[in-house]
Amino acid sequence: MYEVTFLFVLAGIYTLIASIQDLKKREVDDWLSFSLIIFALGFRFFYCLFENGSFSFFYQGLIGLGMFFVIGNLLYYSHFFAGGDAKLMIALGTILPIYDSFRNNLYIFMIFFLIFLFAGLFYTLFFSIFLAVKNKNEFKKEFASSIRKDRKIAYLGLVIGLIFIAGGFVLDSILFYPGILFVILPYIYVFSKSIEKVSMIKRIDAKNLQEGDWLYKDVKVGKKNIIVKWDGLSKEEIKLLRKYKKKVLIKQGIPFVPVFFISFWVLIWWIFYK
Repeated sequence: MYEVTFLFVLAGIYTLIASIQDLKKREVDDWLSFSLIIFALGFRFFYCLFENGSFSFFYQGLIGLGMFFVIGNLLYYSHFFAGGDAKLMIALGTILPIYDSFRNNLYIFMIFFLIFLFAGLFYTLFFSIFLAVKNKNEFKKEFASSIRKDRKIAYLGLVIGLIFIAGGFVLDSILFYPGILFVILPYIYVFSKSIEKVSMIKRIDAKNLQEGDWLYKDVKVGKKNIIVKWDGLSKEEIKLLRKYKKKVLIKQGIPFVPVFFISFWVLIWWIFYK
């Protein structure tokens, strides 16, 4: 299975480089995802042409690309993924089909997404805790202030949670779980918003802006309003901000690409060593 080994090593190198880029500058260059697609499909084609005698291995790569193109765009337009995340997900669609059978490949896809989901949850949690500890003084003040502002929501969650928990004693113990969730959910929300304010909002000079940077709030430049949008700032908007020498608040998300790297290697372990 040297063909599978080659594809996995290729993807491992690419996801590592993409993770480093995301951690350092909160973006992933398009050429990484596009060149991974080209190399993976090119290898599949020439492997089938000279070694396999059948083009099913190549066709499965195309099917994977098509399926992950749909999934990546759904996640992007649902605002779960940024552009770089979506493109890397699409590129991995050319790697993951390792069988000639679509049914077997579909099973691999499902396993990957389950791993990706859990890896993403734990990664986001630990990264948020890391940011809270790193900025502990500012975080404590913001968290306490937000709790005071949103105490009505916290009280409401507590009341609803206690009702469910009481129902767990009377009706069914399964009600304990949503009860606990209602109690802690307001605090999780305040925690995430506090992390965002103290760690992810930066005031940046216009000359240091990059295409795709996310505005924290709308900015008025001359007679034009530059509004917050999921696609981030365009080149034209950046030129306008630089012309007026504006400093703007930029929202930086948690660098999520390392989840691809982690999930991919967990999947390799699951396939070969489980």
